[in-house]
Amino acid sequence: MIEKRIGQQRVHFLHVSPELDGGRYAVKSIVGDTLRVEVDLLLDGFDLPTGELLYRHESEADWTRVPLSSLGNDRYGAELLTLQQGAYTYTFEAWVNHPLTWQRTITQKARDFQPVATDLQIGAGFLLEMAATAPEADRASLEQTAHWLQQPEAYHEAITFALSGQMTDWIHHYPLPKNISRYEKELPLYVDREKSVFSAWYSLFPRSTSMDAPQAGTFRTTMERLPRLADLGFDVLHLPPVHPIGHHHRKGKNNAPVATPGDPGVPYAVGNEAGGHLAMAPELGSLADFKALITEAQRWGLEVAMDLVVQCSPDHPWVQEHPQWFKPLPDGSFQYAENPPHKYQDSYALNFETDDWPALWEAFRTIICTWAEWGVRIIRVDQPHGKPFAFWEWLIRETKQTYPDLIFLAEAFTAPKPLQYLSKLGFSQSFTYFIWRTTKAELTDYLTELTQSDQHYYLRPNFWPNTHDVNPFILQTGLEPLYLIRYFLAATLSSNYGLFGPSFEYMVHEAYPGREEYLHSEKYEIKHWDWSRENKLTLFMRMLNRIRRENSALQRTNNLTFVHLPNDALLGYLKTHANGNRILCVVNLDPYQRQSSGIQLPLHLIGKPDHQPFIVHDLLTDNRWQWQGEWNYVELDPTILPMHLFRIEDV
Repeated sequence: MIEKRIGQQRVHFLHVSPELDGGRYAVKSIVGDTLRVEVDLLLDGFDLPTGELLYRHESEADWTRVPLSSLGNDRYGAELLTLQQGAYTYTFEAWVNHPLTWQRTITQKARDFQPVATDLQIGAGFLLEMAATAPEADRASLEQTAHWLQQPEAYHEAITFALSGQMTDWIHHYPLPKNISRYEKELPLYVDREKSVFSAWYSLFPRSTSMDAPQAGTFRTTMERLPRLADLGFDVLHLPPVHPIGHHHRKGKNNAPVATPGDPGVPYAVGNEAGGHLAMAPELGSLADFKALITEAQRWGLEVAMDLVVQCSPDHPWVQEHPQWFKPLPDGSFQYAENPPHKYQDSYALNFETDDWPALWEAFRTIICTWAEWGVRIIRVDQPHGKPFAFWEWLIRETKQTYPDLIFLAEAFTAPKPLQYLSKLGFSQSFTYFIWRTTKAELTDYLTELTQSDQHYYLRPNFWPNTHDVNPFILQTGLEPLYLIRYFLAATLSSNYGLFGPSFEYMVHEAYPGREEYLHSEKYEIKHWDWSRENKLTLFMRMLNRIRRENSALQRTNNLTFVHLPNDALLGYLKTHANGNRILCVVNLDPYQRQSSGIQLPLHLIGKPDHQPFIVHDLLTDNRWQWQGEWNYVELDPTILPMHLFRIEDV
């Protein structure tokens, strides 16, 4: 049996963008941003379609409707404005616009001097249909015009009016939708808060925040560091795990398999007799102290980000309370965690194939919700690619139903497809391969992939030049220009960036031989930093974070365009914002030598004709140059400053 009315619905929807995996996964946006949505509207014959974008927030019953505008070649688009945090859905409706088709037909006939008396009568009928639904102010005009179009003595004037702008306005203002086609899917969209796309992270170990050796740091000494971090312009303080640390198989310095007396252990071996993921390490302070740190951080404009570790030390209470959550080995022990070639003998891996998996999942939901109750709304997840994908999709969805402002960062140093999939499943941000993209070609190719492919709809990169785990080969030389370059690239290519603070800021570069790891890493021992010390990099951080806050073009990642410089040592890129803010960055990737080149600017992106001069204002040095036309010149000495950060201004 043929479905009722199927033969009367003539508009078909093709090539919807964005639509992730047929609508299986949500596109991401931010409160106050617009999402550009496009679709092909196809129908038979010579008729013209009219369509609307429909969208609504999960709390709304009614659809917001936005007319689709023609982009040519049967492509139509509209902008979806998101005003609330949370889940949205969007879809399309379209129909044959008979009045608009009529106007085009009568235009073509009139130009060919064909008689159109019958067409005018048809148009009069459309006007009477419009009058039936129009307000009283327009109803009389529509009815009078319908009568007038049919008068033989007004034939030529009627043709002129049929082609007029007034007629076009009526057609659009009083549509006559009939036999409406509806797109078969309602597509998901998730809207996060602003910090999901614009943030600056500083990571440190609380136990290394004391300046008084040999005393270890605590939550209280960490609070003493907050004014400095706020002054530097950071807005997220990331803490590695702050829970009790296990005793069995505790690691020593430099990942030694056996600890010596006094070794503090690795914070990622969570749990001992003092508790597990909901307890605080006694040596750092009490839960009240931790809550005080959260409150004080908020007072300084910082959010505390906690580290979620999905593993347990042998001393974690769960080992005794829920042994079924761990994988037993023939010798009676449990399988320890590993990330080949790394082995974590001080931690047990959780067995997600246990028959008791619902309780295990619920335990982690309780952890996240409890942290959120304390005031923590940013979670960095350690190695999420080593745990079930279904678990993450469920956990993020469940916790964000109660706390929609939660932000989840995936520390997904894994293969590209798992990294991308985790972002589709709901992670708000993700670590990336930026650490290992160092040449002009590598950076250009990678950023083009992130910002120009479908990834820009769901994967929000967070660029880190180092982490407490990764001391990249490029920084092991200790060259100051390289630290400046890598920091600048992270903070300007991506609107989200972070760093493992003191080691990067003070350019600690000693590496474990042959590895991208720190020698004497803070993971295994307590450090005492001179937090009052400042260097060129410290000053640069403060300046660049201020510039980021003052220039909206640097507060998004996907507004990136690379510019042409015929010198492989120089990288140039433009970022623009709808409010007119235009930023041009030029970086000398060579830390040893002065480099120069012509630079070719896409003038249409900066709104300048070829004959009009403009100012490039270097916000790092406050120097200004007047440029004109497509080609200009740059020169950078890495021993002075290996980059320009130009704001393009009018003369």
